Amino acid sequence: MATTATESMKIVCDRTALVDALTMASGVVMSRTTIPVLLCVKLSARDGTLRLWATDQDIRLSLVLASVEVHTDGDALIPADKLAQIVRSCDDTTLTLEMDKHVALVRGEDSKFRVYGYDPREFPSDNEKSDSATEFEISAGTLRRMISRTVFATASDNTRYAFNGVLLERKGRRLRMVATDGRRLALVKGECAGPADGDASCIIPTKALNVLNRLLDDPDAAVQVSRDRNRIRFSIGDSAVLVSSLIEGSFPPFDDVLPKDHDRRGTFDTAELGAAVKRAALLTNEESKGVKMSFDAKGLTISSRAAEMGDAEVHLPALTWEGAALEIAFNPAYVTDVLRIADTTEVAIEMKGSNRPGVVKIGNDFTYVIMPVNLPT
Repeated sequence: MATTATESMKIVCDRTALVDALTMASGVVMSRTTIPVLLCVKLSARDGTLRLWATDQDIRLSLVLASVEVHTDGDALIPADKLAQIVRSCDDTTLTLEMDKHVALVRGEDSKFRVYGYDPREFPSDNEKSDSATEFEISAGTLRRMISRTVFATASDNTRYAFNGVLLERKGRRLRMVATDGRRLALVKGECAGPADGDASCIIPTKALNVLNRLLDDPDAAVQVSRDRNRIRFSIGDSAVLVSSLIEGSFPPFDDVLPKDHDRRGTFDTAELGAAVKRAALLTNEESKGVKMSFDAKGLTISSRAAEMGDAEVHLPALTWEGAALEIAFNPAYVTDVLRIADTTEVAIEMKGSNRPGVVKIGNDFTYVIMPVNLPT
């Protein structure tokens, strides 16, 4: 007979499903903290399913695993890193997990592990149900594409907190996501389904979006989005819920940064351009980070030079070119970053002067603005 006592639990779980869930949770769990329970995942076995929680107090992730046999209802709070290492190290199809007074026993066919856990009641409580109705619904495929095309352009360490997240802007059913680190800007457009009334905007932390992106494997899954005070909630089907605090403050004005016109435009093979930039970047260093890009009707020549190292020159043809010749320099990492997320065989580059921002366009819904750099003389 099942029991609801938190000090006992017994389940038999598909090992692969548990590995996947713990991998997701690891993206949320804090790597360092003075609060031990924040290094843990909480497991709750009820009604033939296993629910797993992880939080860093800003982000809270809840996952449901259906590939489980629940022999005894109960809860567990186990260090996430150690449990993940154990489950990954086993090669069994299924694993048995039992709890006895906060001690977890993990058993495979020829191995067993005892892991000391904590009282599940110490795990931070939170009501995951939003007080607000669904603001809009979007397909997982569309949301994943929009996240992938912006999150890479956020700042990794910046005192301007708005740079550490992505702006989500909605006007009716039209969406825009925007990210910048002050030297480049990525903007992608998309559409959502109803109800989507009115206009709204918020800044979502980079970490939360990186976790969310890994939950969007099924492109046809419906994602319901709602906001409640200073939090945003993403519900992915019946399998996952991610709740994140929002970044306070205003996103920097960006519409004026977007170039309104250009007098040079070229299209290039995406893979060839990415490979050429990577080769030219081999001879750059801290003092000379940029690569010079010389555009003309014959194509593109990418060159670099670093003192006491040498120089490089790589040429590739343009698929099309419009306008006069132009020389401009960019940080090669900023160019390869955008080409890495491109899902088209060709990209367009638009420019207007060697000291003006360049623009990379992928399809009709993505714009990437990159500031030029000065090369040492």
